Amino acid sequence: MTASPEPERGWVDAGLAQELPELALWTLLAGEPPARRSPPEVRQRLGLLASRFRGGDAVELRRRPVPHAYRVFFRQIGLDPDDQRTPVEEAAMRRLMHGGFESHGALEDALLLAVVETGVPIWALDDATLDGPLGIREARSREQRPRPDGFADDLPPGRLVVADAAGPVAVLFGEPDARHAVTRRTERIRLFTLQVGGVPDVHVEEALWTAMEAAWPGPR
Repeated sequence: MTASPEPERGWVDAGLAQELPELALWTLLAGEPPARRSPPEVRQRLGLLASRFRGGDAVELRRRPVPHAYRVFFRQIGLDPDDQRTPVEEAAMRRLMHGGFESHGALEDALLLAVVETGVPIWALDDATLDGPLGIREARSREQRPRPDGFADDLPPGRLVVADAAGPVAVLFGEPDARHAVTRRTERIRLFTLQVGGVPDVHVEEALWTAMEAAWPGPR
């Protein structure tokens, strides 16, 4: 497979960068979709993490530096992290509800492993659907978010979105829009993550490479 040797930094709208100078978007071209079933070692790692991730750990999680940084950022942009959970806290809650981390396939498990181990969320896109580099900006008037059922929801102007040259790709911290999601027709996957104040570059890189190594094990 072919992959970028290093993560690439996306753009941030100038006004937004002035308001939130530590906000950054990083992408990594991962290549072709991985095998549908997770390797046994990935499922085993998720099982070991689940055994150490109990009720008390979930409460303590939000006090750790990286998860805490995302909670602080949520409040900065008007989101209540106790209402809309940060990605790592959402993963922790699913573990408590299901009694473990359920396997949903190689790609999904790799993204889950990355956020649980590092606290940094990773998302996957169909690279062929993108028009130019990804960045972060505010939603504009009359922009919409397509849904899997073929309809679309209006985006409130000013809502922060991940976008390419053609328009929004995902609401910030939300799942990619239906037209950009990875499907059976996807030929190349691009990973992306959001870095906020208090999260060092090394944690971002670790999250991306954790996902890469889990979904695409072996030499690259």
